[in-house]
Amino acid sequence: MVDAIKKVCVIGAGTMGAGIAAQVANAGVPVLLLDIVPKDGTNRNAIAEGAVARMLKADPAPFMSKAAAKLVETGNIEDDLARVAECDWIVEAVIERLDIKQGLYEKLEKVRTAGSAISSNTSTIPLGQLIEGRSEQFAKDFLITHFFNPPRYMRLIELVQGPKTDAATFARVEAFVDRALGKSVVHAKDTPGFIANRIGTYWMQVAINAAMDFGLTVDEADAIGSKPMGVPKTGVFGLIDLIGVDLIPLLQKSMVSTLPKQDAFHASVRPMPLVEKMIADGYTGRKGKGGFYRINREAGKLKESIDLTTGVYRASVAVQPPRGDLKSLVVAPGKTGQFAWAVLGQLLAYAAALVPNAADNIVAIDDAMKLGYNWKYGPFELIDQLGAAAFAKRIEADGQPVPEIIKVAGDRSFYRIDNGKRQYLGLDGSYHDVVRADGVLLLEDIKRGGKPLLKNGSASLWDIGDGVACFEFTSKMNALDGDTLKLLGQSVGLVAEKMKALVIYNEGSNFSAGANLGLALFAVNIAAWGEIEKLVTGGQMAYKAMKYAPFPVVAAPAGLALGGGCEILLNSDAIQAHAESYIGLVECGVGLVPGWGGCGEMIDRWVKAGVLPKGPMPAVAKTFETISTATVAKSAAEARELMFLRKGDGITMNRDRLLADAKAKALSLVDGYTPPEPPTFRLPGESGRVALGMAAQGFRKQGLATDYDMVVSDALAEVLTGGEADLVDTVTEEQMLTLERKAFMARVRDPRTQARVEVMLETGKPLRN
Repeated sequence: MVDAIKKVCVIGAGTMGAGIAAQVANAGVPVLLLDIVPKDGTNRNAIAEGAVARMLKADPAPFMSKAAAKLVETGNIEDDLARVAECDWIVEAVIERLDIKQGLYEKLEKVRTAGSAISSNTSTIPLGQLIEGRSEQFAKDFLITHFFNPPRYMRLIELVQGPKTDAATFARVEAFVDRALGKSVVHAKDTPGFIANRIGTYWMQVAINAAMDFGLTVDEADAIGSKPMGVPKTGVFGLIDLIGVDLIPLLQKSMVSTLPKQDAFHASVRPMPLVEKMIADGYTGRKGKGGFYRINREAGKLKESIDLTTGVYRASVAVQPPRGDLKSLVVAPGKTGQFAWAVLGQLLAYAAALVPNAADNIVAIDDAMKLGYNWKYGPFELIDQLGAAAFAKRIEADGQPVPEIIKVAGDRSFYRIDNGKRQYLGLDGSYHDVVRADGVLLLEDIKRGGKPLLKNGSASLWDIGDGVACFEFTSKMNALDGDTLKLLGQSVGLVAEKMKALVIYNEGSNFSAGANLGLALFAVNIAAWGEIEKLVTGGQMAYKAMKYAPFPVVAAPAGLALGGGCEILLNSDAIQAHAESYIGLVECGVGLVPGWGGCGEMIDRWVKAGVLPKGPMPAVAKTFETISTATVAKSAAEARELMFLRKGDGITMNRDRLLADAKAKALSLVDGYTPPEPPTFRLPGESGRVALGMAAQGFRKQGLATDYDMVVSDALAEVLTGGEADLVDTVTEEQMLTLERKAFMARVRDPRTQARVEVMLETGKPLRN
């Protein structure tokens, strides 16, 4: 079904349209990007071409690799509109004006191929209005595909079908955006703002009102209305700055014009002279001179926030977020509790009232807010924390109507676990299983229904079916420590005895940030050098035991896979990586060298790839360049270019499908599996080390490397070149590990390394000493 969409056309090369085109290209699918002909200049494709050029320079990057950009063709809607006939899916992403969209549809109807899917990326205009006056065939092929910005990184897509939308066309697009583009699909009804933006806009509106009503500062409101409510640390005002202050009146106007008069949104709308003045003065948020927050560069980059009463900026004051659970937050004394309840009481009641008008069930609403606005909990999960009966009683006391779904709940929760399955409460008063899409396997579901095969404080081993086990990191940031390594060794033994294959995977935000530097620094402070060397040796032994186990091992990273987290990938038989995997050997950044086999594994990969000139130096030079600069791949596609991923390794676009894909890859390797042969290395010796040192000196002269960088890179060069000999014909893997271990221990004893580690732990940023 995914293969049915082989080429896509995106019309509208603004931020959103261009981003959608880039994500299609990231999926390896050709895309035609069209926009209007500019009024000035001779290049009729300048707008679309300019959009691609900007994306190639942007950070964060819309493209996962420069190769993806080559799949985007550019054109204009006057000369190239007929080319939409080549495309299986046409995405309209032009300005949010009904007349402009309808005018474009009239032209498209004359040139497109009947049966090709056509969709609008509108965020506010109902589908019924968009297709007024169009043919039956057009209505049959039409749907709404509402991406969230930026399209590469935001997982949510809201899909809306009309009464005439062809079911097969809808399913074809849904399968494509799910599997090829990696989006999590939420089905929304054809109502203004759909789900996420309708609730999100209301949330921002009531939060601004409440902050002003109770006399809170911007800093106070965001401290209360962020992590304590399960909302990202930006809070509301920080979020508005991020998306654009000028967007607030536009969203407000759109909602007011399209929502029915009885909708609670209307009561939240007030005149906002402060916002109007901010926009007029260019304070439109991060894209402008600032917003509710700004950086005062004249005062030494001082962070300031605006006074909601006077409109005057003053120094931003860090506010300690209130502690405790949600129940205690909404009854906290003073303006903390007043603000929290004013926001949550209105917001959660509003969200609850949208079932079934905007969504069929509570899961769609919760998923939309978690995926579209990065909330930790959805509205109904928040009501469960407060208690549905208590919530109903309090909003009723405030004079708010109690939504039907909350009446149905009574004193029950909206979610429950029954026989290991998560269930949600429906309007019919019954509980229903939360159903995953076909091909989705989540460890959270497996954990809900069973017990681990093995477990300690840092890791667990789970049976995920069909003879495959899953090794999961469970420490903070999934940092690796002695307990992780111990359980990995035990898991290798258990899988060898009872199972077929092993997958290394977890559902944290990051696969692994590497070795636990905090523990290492503690050991340094008490001069426990033996314990540090024991950890290094233990990691080498555990990783090689895994590498040479009598069964296939597949690593499945998502997010950061750094240092030791990267090395566990390098020692696996295969990798099935989420597209948004950020992989790198970053040890040099903290004054160390890779100690768990990363140096040898990277050389071996470059040699066996056969893409470099023959001889001992090219693979060593490539590896040195990557490790000495602590290069981190910014996508799985880029990781392949850097050889962290090999030709046979897979990339999964949808995060929810990663475990199933990794399991399938592991099972595909079972029949006839034999462990790899240990590599031997032909290394350049002392002459190669001198050459690498000269390259590092070039960086030093350019100001790109510090004095201590030179010391660390020399230690790395000694490992990579095989030590002291002039030319080493063969170095065994064991000898490479010994060189790594020796270099690691020498660097960890250096106070300059210790300073780097300490600063990294304190600030999350490298020390350039």
